[in-house]
Amino acid sequence: MADWVTRPATAEDVEAVAEVRAVAMRADLERLGRYDEHRVRQRLRDGFVPAHTRIIELDGVLAGCVALRPADEAHWLEHFYLAPHAQGRGIGTAVLRDLVGTADRSALRLRVDVLQGSSARRLYERHGFTFEYEDAVDVVLVRAPRP
Repeated sequence: MADWVTRPATAEDVEAVAEVRAVAMRADLERLGRYDEHRVRQRLRDGFVPAHTRIIELDGVLAGCVALRPADEAHWLEHFYLAPHAQGRGIGTAVLRDLVGTADRSALRLRVDVLQGSSARRLYERHGFTFEYEDAVDVVLVRAPRP
């Protein structure tokens, strides 16, 4: 596996993360007829909370991020994006494994939404997430903590 680490996000990371999101989501959003080059970046800017976000660096360069937002009945796993050059290297699986391990130890229920038809859904299902509900654009998955 490549040389990667995570670190706490800072406010200065927002534009680089917005760009990773735009590139990572483009194909799925275009498939759904929902890609807008400005909106895809602005949605990240609007929801970016550095205190809840980890930056993923590959060989010392920002390559993605993931956020875990506290909520009443389940923490939301959000903004989990990897740049194309970082995909397929096991990084996403390792990051998700760490997150669900932490959630299990803390007895946290997790919730995530994925775009309809996204290959990311398989990653979450392999880690114990199950279907909760869907609409025309998103599928919401949930994972109960395991002992």
